Amino acid sequence: MFKRGLIGYLPANLIQGGIGFLTLIVFTRVLSPEAYGHYALAFGVTSFVHTLGFTWLEAAMARFWAGASRDDGETGVLYGTLYRTFAALALGFAVLSTLALWLIPLSHDLKLAVGAGLASVVLRVLLKLVQEQRRAAGRVLPASMIDSVLTLAGFGFGVALALAGLGGSAPLLGVLLGCAICLPFVLKEDLKIAAAGRFDAGALRTYAAYGFPIAGSLILTLGLYTLDRFLIAGFLDAASVGAYHAGYSLASRSLDVVFLWIGAAGGPALVAAFEQDGPDGLKQAARTQFETMLFLTAPGAVGLMLVSGPLCDLMLGPDLREAAKSVTPLIVLGAFASGLTTYYFHQAFTLARKTRILMVAMVIPALGNLGLNLLLIPLLGLPGAALATSLSFLMGLIASLWLGRRFAIGLPLCPMAVIKTALACAVMAGFVVLLPAWGGWAELLLKGLCGGLIYAFMTLWLDLNGLRSNGLQLVKDFRAKR
Repeated sequence: MFKRGLIGYLPANLIQGGIGFLTLIVFTRVLSPEAYGHYALAFGVTSFVHTLGFTWLEAAMARFWAGASRDDGETGVLYGTLYRTFAALALGFAVLSTLALWLIPLSHDLKLAVGAGLASVVLRVLLKLVQEQRRAAGRVLPASMIDSVLTLAGFGFGVALALAGLGGSAPLLGVLLGCAICLPFVLKEDLKIAAAGRFDAGALRTYAAYGFPIAGSLILTLGLYTLDRFLIAGFLDAASVGAYHAGYSLASRSLDVVFLWIGAAGGPALVAAFEQDGPDGLKQAARTQFETMLFLTAPGAVGLMLVSGPLCDLMLGPDLREAAKSVTPLIVLGAFASGLTTYYFHQAFTLARKTRILMVAMVIPALGNLGLNLLLIPLLGLPGAALATSLSFLMGLIASLWLGRRFAIGLPLCPMAVIKTALACAVMAGFVVLLPAWGGWAELLLKGLCGGLIYAFMTLWLDLNGLRSNGLQLVKDFRAKR
């Protein structure tokens, strides 16, 4: 299931990665630094309310569908309970959002951006419920198509609206229109099952007991991602928020694409392995995923830190790039730690249904992030915020690793894979730093090509992820058949 998912989700993640870079290239040039800062703040608010109000429903669908699918009655209860609860929450959310926008004193442009983001939340949640079911069922193509269409449509509409002069609200209005296009094509099947199903208060309590701690932990994670923007706005200004968000997005999104790809395939595969084969099957599946994750993301993180300067020059607008260069390498380190934590070590809590411990694991880095930002932003400016966030993510990794092994499920660490990957990355970095710093595309292509070739050589020499041994075995099998 994991390997099939990796292949199936690859096109959607390539699209997401490409559009992610285009988003930075286009919006950091079309929008002013202040407007881009408004977009960053509105995106943070939107993500917060989405996570707080609705993520627990999405988590319940992802975790409980595999068990409920064995019985039509349980499937009806799952759908009937989750979708009826969503309808009630969406109605209350619409009323509260309208009142908040009316009462809270914000500038006109920022209020428009926040309103666009809030309006997209309800439609986005419906899409996520559908997508989580498709992923849990191993329906890779429909799940990946939702991501692909939404990404392409949202970006296209966002660019058009930005060129029309809608400022920081344009990217969020683009997401709203993208969701509106996708929903009619994917929701009919699920609404039919939900309408035939029934609401069950006992099931809702079970889903809530599982999902609320996940939502709480994600709120804390979101605080790690977004709190620094609001503190930068308070200590500095909106333009500084725009520069920081641009550098942060360039650093984190480059790695997030790979982590999301592995997570989309790996999360459902781990649940299926645990449900069907028990702890032994889970450990084997987890070991494969961890080694694959390290193999793909570690060289990417090291490479991004080595070419962060020319990458900022090429990807970001001239008004933002210099400030963004000061934060990108540090953010890469934090993004790498965050990806390992979220897409591997946190699985120990969700698989064991110990989601309350997951909240505890996130309290530690969240508090650390707040304290470090309050200390370092006044002292160091934007680099202080980046340093605080990266240190916080490293704290979160250590906390999740220890708590997961102590109170949930001990997922394998694969120390030999860690050592080999670290050695390969170190050799790659040693060669790349010796190459000339020409700037622009020339430096980026030279260092990227040489770094990739050196890592490929080290991969074969050290047999990383079993590529050499598996490749030789495939050759032997092919010759034997002939």
